Amino acid sequence: MKLTSAQVERTLTQFQGEAIPENHPVVPQLNRLFGEHTFFLDSNGLNIVEQAESAPDGGQSATIVNVANWSDADPNKLEPHEPEPADVVVALGSPR
Repeated sequence: MKLTSAQVERTLTQFQGEAIPENHPVVPQLNRLFGEHTFFLDSNGLNIVEQAESAPDGGQSATIVNVANWSDADPNKLEPHEPEPADVVVALGSPR
C-alpha cells in the first residue's frame, strides 16, 4: 500500500520507525521484491503497511507487516522472509 505524505506522518506518530523516501535509490529494488508500497525501517527490519478493515466512522486503518529482518551476521543487511503482521494497527485517517 502506497501512503500519502499525510498518511506517512500519521503512521510515524503511531509506529517507531523511519520512512524510506520515495526517491531513495533502493526503492525500485524494494518495489520489485515486495510490490508497490511505502517502506519503513525499524529496529526489527523492513516493514510495509497493509490496509485493515475500515473503521465505523469511515476512517482508514492499516496493519504494520514485517517483510525482512536485520541479519544476525551483518546488522546492516536485511533478510527477506514471509510477511509477518505485527501487533500494530495505525489509524490513517479519512481516505480523502
